[in-house]
Amino acid sequence: MRFLEAEEADDPILSIINMVDLFAVVMAFLMMLNVTGAQLPDNSILVENPGKKDMRITVKDGETLTRYESSDEIGEGAGTIAGQTYRLDDGRLVYVPK
Repeated sequence: MRFLEAEEADDPILSIINMVDLFAVVMAFLMMLNVTGAQLPDNSILVENPGKKDMRITVKDGETLTRYESSDEIGEGAGTIAGQTYRLDDGRLVYVPK
């Protein structure tokens, strides 16, 4: 019986198996962090697929989520001009109220 115990103690594959177990535990921990940490702040805007036909905008205001999806329709409405937006040479946008 002691002959088998000595042979198992020298087996290098046992240390690799222990490393695989450790790797599995670390991956499970990281996956749990990813699931619990994927929350939006209380007031935020999430834009999915910007500039494409299937663009979606999700607005989170406290506990309320509102989703806007793009369509091929042109919107109409009544209103007045509120101001003008200018693009500067460095790419920034400046809004000037009327």
